[in-house]
Amino acid sequence: MPSHQTVMTIAAAAMLLASQAASAQEQVVKIGVSGPLSGANAFAGKDNENGVRLAVEELNAKKMTVGGKQLRFELVSEDDQGDPKAGVNVAQKLADAGVRFVLGPYNSGVAIPASRIYNDSGIIMSTVGTNPKVTQGGYKNVFRMVASDNQLGGAMAGYAVKQLKLKTVGVIDDRTAFGQGVAMEFAKQAKAAGLTVAGHEFTTDKATDFAAILTALKAKKVDAIFFGGYAPQGAPMVRQMRALGLKDVKLLGGDTLCSPEMVKLGGDAVGENVLCAQGGAILERQAAGPAFQKRYQERFKQAPDVYAAVFYDQTMFIAQSMKSANSIDPSVVGTAMHASSYKGVVGNYAYDAAGNMLKSAVTIYTFKNGAPVALATY
Repeated sequence: MPSHQTVMTIAAAAMLLASQAASAQEQVVKIGVSGPLSGANAFAGKDNENGVRLAVEELNAKKMTVGGKQLRFELVSEDDQGDPKAGVNVAQKLADAGVRFVLGPYNSGVAIPASRIYNDSGIIMSTVGTNPKVTQGGYKNVFRMVASDNQLGGAMAGYAVKQLKLKTVGVIDDRTAFGQGVAMEFAKQAKAAGLTVAGHEFTTDKATDFAAILTALKAKKVDAIFFGGYAPQGAPMVRQMRALGLKDVKLLGGDTLCSPEMVKLGGDAVGENVLCAQGGAILERQAAGPAFQKRYQERFKQAPDVYAAVFYDQTMFIAQSMKSANSIDPSVVGTAMHASSYKGVVGNYAYDAAGNMLKSAVTIYTFKNGAPVALATY
């Protein structure tokens, strides 16, 4: 009769063999996230990361198999600080770590230089960077998951003319790739629609005092100011507009102003005087929108911000493409993504050869009772 110790040893060996057999049938797929996880825009970076995290957790619960092996998705998240140099370093770090699918960067100014590293490393990059240059590098596996500056600026210009009946606008941009790009598109399309662009002022994405440029635009009697920049500057800007007697002048902007962060930082100065254009449809009006909001709230104890659902959707599209292509090779998966489409929580994802969305809705928002409220979708 074998001793108790021998039985234990045999049992342990059997468990080890079973574990090795299971792991031999398991394939780890690293999903990278690059975004501003620190600094003024950390609220956006963490929200995007949470969208990917939720998708990864749900995919792992489904126990998906590709090529006869069960996939285990692993989130690898890096802070690019919203800085181009840091973003390039992050891209190289993710490539060296064996990551082949990256969600991000959030900022156009980071996405443009980082895209070359991702392309050269055979990585699929999916970004919400809206500057048109993001998809003009000729890289076949760069995907822009939302509308571009052309669409955001155009939608806001159209709304300003047709619905707000504005006549004269001023423009401010923060000199970032995003801010400059969306402001230039707004100005171009506003002029084409018959608006007078009375002045174009400049600031930075670190500024806190906008008195001089606001005073210059006030002297030109503008009906509204379009700000190409981010919420951490947009919120104090609208507070200073009120302090300078510009309370009847509307602040317009792109997707980066469509965040609860505007109210958090701007307080009661942010209301129906602030309007922004965001890529995508209205989340709560989509069939799967309320259920996503509920799952997100339960998991992270807060409501999703601007692009959590988009990051979630694209992660799911990548997984669907792995399944349909029966491969986790990014070049094969990328080809499958270009050849197919995915109905996500907040939209239908299908891409042209350059990686732009074939069709992307743009929604105009304002703020009521401290929260973004949708006005119209184009």
